[in-house]
Amino acid sequence: MTYRWLLLAVTGLLPAQTVTVTRLELKAEPGVLLRPLASAVIQVKVYGDTDAGGAKKSGRLREGGWNAAVFPNDGGGISKPFRYQGTDNEAYVDTAGSNFSKIFSSVSSRFVVKDSFVYTAPETPGTYRIEVSIGAVREKLEIVVDATVPPTNGPSTDGPSTNGPVETIAFPAELPSRDPYRKLVEHWAPYVAQETWFEWQSDALRRFDSDGDWDGANNWENLEKGSSQAYVYYAAIESETHWFLIYNFFHVRDYSDNCVVGTCHENDNEGVVLTIRKGEGEFGRLEAMEALAHNNVYSYTSESAIKKGAHNIEGKIALVDGSHPVVFLEAGGHGALGGTDKKSFFDGTRLRWTEGTGITYRYGGRADRPRSGTDRDVSYDLLSIEEHWWPRANAPAEGNLAFSAYYRYQPLGGRPGMKSALVAGSFRGLKEGADKAKPFWGWHDVATQRRRILATGQWAADPAYGVSKNLTFPAELPFSLTYVYNPYLDIVPVTVTHSPSAPVTVTSLTSGACEFELWVDGAAAIVLGTPLKVETLAGAPVEERSVTCDGTPWPDARYELEKREGRGRVQLSGPARVEIQDPSRGAAIYKFVVRWRAK
Repeated sequence: MTYRWLLLAVTGLLPAQTVTVTRLELKAEPGVLLRPLASAVIQVKVYGDTDAGGAKKSGRLREGGWNAAVFPNDGGGISKPFRYQGTDNEAYVDTAGSNFSKIFSSVSSRFVVKDSFVYTAPETPGTYRIEVSIGAVREKLEIVVDATVPPTNGPSTDGPSTNGPVETIAFPAELPSRDPYRKLVEHWAPYVAQETWFEWQSDALRRFDSDGDWDGANNWENLEKGSSQAYVYYAAIESETHWFLIYNFFHVRDYSDNCVVGTCHENDNEGVVLTIRKGEGEFGRLEAMEALAHNNVYSYTSESAIKKGAHNIEGKIALVDGSHPVVFLEAGGHGALGGTDKKSFFDGTRLRWTEGTGITYRYGGRADRPRSGTDRDVSYDLLSIEEHWWPRANAPAEGNLAFSAYYRYQPLGGRPGMKSALVAGSFRGLKEGADKAKPFWGWHDVATQRRRILATGQWAADPAYGVSKNLTFPAELPFSLTYVYNPYLDIVPVTVTHSPSAPVTVTSLTSGACEFELWVDGAAAIVLGTPLKVETLAGAPVEERSVTCDGTPWPDARYELEKREGRGRVQLSGPARVEIQDPSRGAAIYKFVVRWRAK
């Protein structure tokens, strides 16, 4: 293959030259004898001639752009290319004589030339041929797959020996869930197409404590001994018109073949928000899915009547078995996209990989381990964020080994705040980049944050408001911003029931509401009952601007509070009692609603 360099020729920094590729050399690590489902790194070395500066030189070239294939076509998987991660001291031919060229060559060797790929053997023993080509120049490598080949690292914990790591942690089956939203979460649980790369174990879905502890700063180093059992974390939030299901995909490492400052980090967590309309059958109707990839939100819909808002609509939602939206997760950085997105390497309609390799996960109620980076059907289990993460994120910063980067949630649009004045905004992590991975209440979208539409954390913590800003819902599709259940914001959850024969509903044998508009300077308390009492606890007397009630409150009920306006704290402090703490001098207006329902 011969071609002429033209890059930068107009500047005179890079002389015109001819480069001819004459041969390829393929190097397999750990070798060409593999067990079924084991992997090998194939390094591609390119050799040829150049006449840079008028002097012919021969040797190893800094060339990529090759193509790799395996024969027969079901003879294993080939990942996308990457820069070789091992030791390689072989010199390259300088393709030009200027100082600029030497700098360019040095940079390209680290940043541009991707000279390797991962080959993953099939499950069926046999001899398979890998072929790599640049133009007419080709090289072949035979791989023998044999179950009698000794494993590199010994047996895994749940199956035949492979070249994979030895896991020392195993989690038992989860206890039956008492979450009233659990069946809803299971019904809509995503079908996950996880792309894999040269550290496929880092691409595997895991739980935060996969190494057996809750210290986030040792997850990177404990990757190999930790369990690769598959889990997806979830949160369920309900408004008057919709359910919002938030699925978080946790990984131990965000990695790359070129970890420059801030691009790799310990722990990684990205995900999707599903918007499901209530009142249409037991599980409702999925209207929208929004996915987070590197602080950018991408929107997908199933309704043509829903139009763009702050975000464009990237495509339709692809479903498996009618209720499991297809989500593509990239290798290394793990950004999430819809299965129909043009940037996805997985065809969510045909359920096949269009490029590279990957693991496909589906909810099956058990946490399986992938057998390789090309496993096509791995079951994952679901873990409640409200139970597993939220209590720890609200724990004091001192001595908290799981979470870090505490921040004050400051929503836009007069929306409710969080229960805690400060909440952990990141998982604790020190390797490569410190405290980079965020739980969903710490996520942000660059576009809406920059335009002051949504604050940090608001897209997912206040999903009714977030989705209503990102997308435009038609008038004939009611969209309420009032929550029935949201344990992450400063409102109190109510009892819900869920049975196979009925949709999720709010228990409402007896219910009512009181709406308040008060001027408070100091502290005040409201005691709900007959009669209703407004008490001044500190500061100037409370001024009742407006108090209206629909129904009669009584102590033995379940109460929820929705704060609509006010600079201080408004909270339920006991049965049928609300307290207001105003932090600044001078009176301020407070607007809130208290609702009650039978227990």
